[in-house]
Amino acid sequence: MRIALNWRLQSSHPLALMPRFRLTLAYDGRSYAGWQSQPNRNTIQDITLESLRHFCPAIDGVHGSGRTDAGVSATGQIAHFDVSDDWNMDGESWTRALNSRLPKLIRVLETKQVEPSFHARFSATAKTYRYDISATDILDPLRVGLAWHLPKAPPLEDVGAAFRLFEGCHDFRAFSAKRGDGFDDERETERTVFEAKSEQIEPGEWRLTITGNGFLYKMVRFLVGTSIQVARGKIAANQVETWLRGDDLGSDGPGPFCAPADGLSLVSVSYEPEKGVN
Repeated sequence: MRIALNWRLQSSHPLALMPRFRLTLAYDGRSYAGWQSQPNRNTIQDITLESLRHFCPAIDGVHGSGRTDAGVSATGQIAHFDVSDDWNMDGESWTRALNSRLPKLIRVLETKQVEPSFHARFSATAKTYRYDISATDILDPLRVGLAWHLPKAPPLEDVGAAFRLFEGCHDFRAFSAKRGDGFDDERETERTVFEAKSEQIEPGEWRLTITGNGFLYKMVRFLVGTSIQVARGKIAANQVETWLRGDDLGSDGPGPFCAPADGLSLVSVSYEPEKGVN
């Protein structure tokens, strides 16, 4: 109770700068409803916050670099939280404590104190996602939920050529889903994709990796799904270019195709060095 009272007094002071910590998280998202807090609380954010509050009840929230959808995993999700000045735990202590409470499918890889101005979401300069595809006849059961199974996939070189169409600064409105929260028409939909590459990691196993300054809701899944459809000849490359100019989908052909959550992982989030991360 004393801790909670001290925290309230400090947080209400206009000059108070509470110590801020950055978490690097990895998780297998197959069992969870995504990062963002949900009423049923089966989310990474809710579970992480519950573990934080077990050790410091005064913590008012944990803020992620961005949402990952239900079923999507991460090897480098970034989040931050604040504690009161009188709470004496360093980064290594937080890592050990949290991993003793969190489910085994969620791990804290690192906890590090950062500048109070750092924000996991708004300080980010780039994010990297990867998407794994299994083009084998039979999907390895240990890969279920971790790779999109496409036994009749088009050639990888064609998929890669289509994926590279998304490099550059474009309007990605056509390649995103609406959240239904009343702000869909107000969101800025221009994003810059720095790199979109494809590679074979072993026979029949492909990986698409994309880095950009930000991504819209389900955008990566739309880009992957559309690349497959272009490689199959279901969508023309010039139609993709039309959508990237921000033009309406129209009736020139099928709309962008959203790939399943299987195979999608948030790999890393980048920040400016002065923000205390790199």
